Amino acid sequence: MPISLNRNKVRNELVKRIEEISAQDVFQCYQCGNCSSGCPVIDYMDISPNQVMRLAQLGEAEMILNSETIWICATCLQCSSRCPKGIDVAKVMEAVRSINLRNRDGIVKPDREDIEDIDELPPIALVSVFRKKTG
Repeated sequence: MPISLNRNKVRNELVKRIEEISAQDVFQCYQCGNCSSGCPVIDYMDISPNQVMRLAQLGEAEMILNSETIWICATCLQCSSRCPKGIDVAKVMEAVRSINLRNRDGIVKPDREDIEDIDELPPIALVSVFRKKTG
C-alpha cells in the first residue's frame, strides 16, 4: 500500500522556502519518474530529480542540500517539459541551489568582490547569479 502524504502535516522549512522561491508545489509530484528518465546528466547525479522531489516531500533537507545533484543539474528544462503534473522541476533545483548558497554565505550578492574565490564556487552557482542579475 503506497504511503499517502498529508501536505499540511509534512510541511517543513525546506518546502516552504522552495515554494517561496520557485512557486512550485513539490507535493504535486507523484513519482512517475519522467523527469529522471529524460535527464541528460542523470548518470552523473547522486540522487535523481524525482528523488529530490520525494526527499523534499519527506523533509530531508540535509540530504538534498548536501547532494551533488543540485550542482550537476544543467537546467535544460527537459524534466519540466516531461512532467505530467506541470511541475517546473528545473525551478525547484534552482531554488534548492539558492537555498544552499544562502545557507552557506548568507544572502548571495553578485558583486565582483563577493566572487573573488571564483574557483571555489560551483559553475552553476555563477550562471544562476548572472542569470538573475541580467534578467
